[in-house]
Amino acid sequence: MSIDASSLGKLARILDGAARKAVPVPMISLEYDGLTEDDGYAIQRMSMRRRQARGEKVIGMKMGLTSRAKMVQVGVHEPIYGTLTDAMLVPDGGVVEMAAHCHPRVEPEICFRLSAPLSGEVTQEQALAACDGVCAALEVIDSRYENFKFTLADVVADNASSTKFVLGTWHDPTTDVSDLKMVMRAGDEVREGSSQAILDHPLLSLCALASRVPLEAGWVVMCGASTAAVHLAAGMSVELEVATLGRVGFTVEEGS
Repeated sequence: MSIDASSLGKLARILDGAARKAVPVPMISLEYDGLTEDDGYAIQRMSMRRRQARGEKVIGMKMGLTSRAKMVQVGVHEPIYGTLTDAMLVPDGGVVEMAAHCHPRVEPEICFRLSAPLSGEVTQEQALAACDGVCAALEVIDSRYENFKFTLADVVADNASSTKFVLGTWHDPTTDVSDLKMVMRAGDEVREGSSQAILDHPLLSLCALASRVPLEAGWVVMCGASTAAVHLAAGMSVELEVATLGRVGFTVEEGS
């Protein structure tokens, strides 16, 4: 089934509205069962244009499905990606409001900051040369679909479930991040993992993204999660500690 531009635009409006109102919607693939991953990215781009028209600025990208086991589980051969805007950035020690989300969860990540453009097939050394910082980071994911259920095309269209992110202190990009212990505490939940779980090395995640999307100087790139996500709830404190890179965190409030 071929989906025309008008229908793609309609789906972008639906998902944009769901994110703005924090009201989940049925999977869009239920209405368009021929929805492809390429359709999903077209919808994602249209949704981002709507955000930019409201004044948001694109400041980076995020990677998803960077666990080798997860890719095998869902039947994909490469990670998915989403777009980050300035409105999604929460300051370290800041607040995430439940009322602004449908069913938010948090994941521990590693993030790079680019000082030069990066695109095409690049080596880890070339990717590293384009960076001027690396930090511990937390991503809040929030599928806009009912019951947090979706197909691959659905989640791509929904900006790879990205909603908020928090960045820690920037460090020298040459810091060895190949196998750093990562411990996330979210309320009573504790998740322990290694940065090696992020596509075997966070820099490989950056390389994989550059091969698919031209990356701009000044952008940040969230490389993917090192552990399973934890559900958020009002009153919760979230903190991630990464060996060498230090701590980053936020608190959760109900909001209005």
